[in-house]
Amino acid sequence: RAAASRRRSGCEPAILVCGRLLAHAGRVTEQALPGGYVNVVTLVGGTVRRKVTPRAEFVHRVLAHLASHGWPGAPAYLGLDERGRETLSYLPGHVAWQRDQPGGVRSEASLARTAQLVRELHDLTAGTELAGQSEVVCHNDLSPRNTVYQDLGVGLRPVAFIDWDLAAPGRRIHDLGHVCWQYLNLGPDSWVGTDEAAAVECGRLIRVICDGYGLEDRSELLDAILWWQQRCWRGIRAAADAGEPAMIRLQETGTVTAVQAAYWWTLHHRAVIDQALA
Repeated sequence: RAAASRRRSGCEPAILVCGRLLAHAGRVTEQALPGGYVNVVTLVGGTVRRKVTPRAEFVHRVLAHLASHGWPGAPAYLGLDERGRETLSYLPGHVAWQRDQPGGVRSEASLARTAQLVRELHDLTAGTELAGQSEVVCHNDLSPRNTVYQDLGVGLRPVAFIDWDLAAPGRRIHDLGHVCWQYLNLGPDSWVGTDEAAAVECGRLIRVICDGYGLEDRSELLDAILWWQQRCWRGIRAAADAGEPAMIRLQETGTVTAVQAAYWWTLHHRAVIDQALA
């Protein structure tokens, strides 16, 4: 596909502009993709180009493993380009990186399907060399902004996950905890609501996610959510203090404060959520 995008039947190179291929003399232009919080991501001739991250070798092995099983839930790793950037297949669809979203993104069917995709990922990596001594390989950054949705005839539904930079061996419950936090935006700014009734509804929707995944033992789930929230704000603060530009930007834009608020909201409503989840 990438080769076809760069050259049409031996003619001059082509470029992709607003989804259309246009001839151009000798070069390919790049289109910045929105939503990147840390890495700069561009679309080039139907492929995605990203700066290589420190853990890229492991991530590439994970993507290759998933592709070898024909799993459509992740982009394919295609190698490095002439500038040393990783090249990935482009997954068309809607990426939910903005606050306001179409209803299908937050539907119960989409939440359940997200959990099913996570289960597929975990089952494909359980017992493999990639998982090592851990249960599975975790994505570790599952969220709507890292999810591709497509309209499958019944509204938008999740079909794949992107941004695998943090993938690592881990426990199933950790990815599920991150899903519950991020897809419901648990905290004082949740799209579900923020009062006691909203906490009950969050517990019910967490149950939808757990049912979709097939998680029977849910006793550690709230601990996993709180662990992620605390780990997130502490990690951003520590990295910002160490001078990492991307983390400094996140701290300056209020992310640490927002995640701290989410942690305290979840902790305060834990008993209500637990009761609704049971």
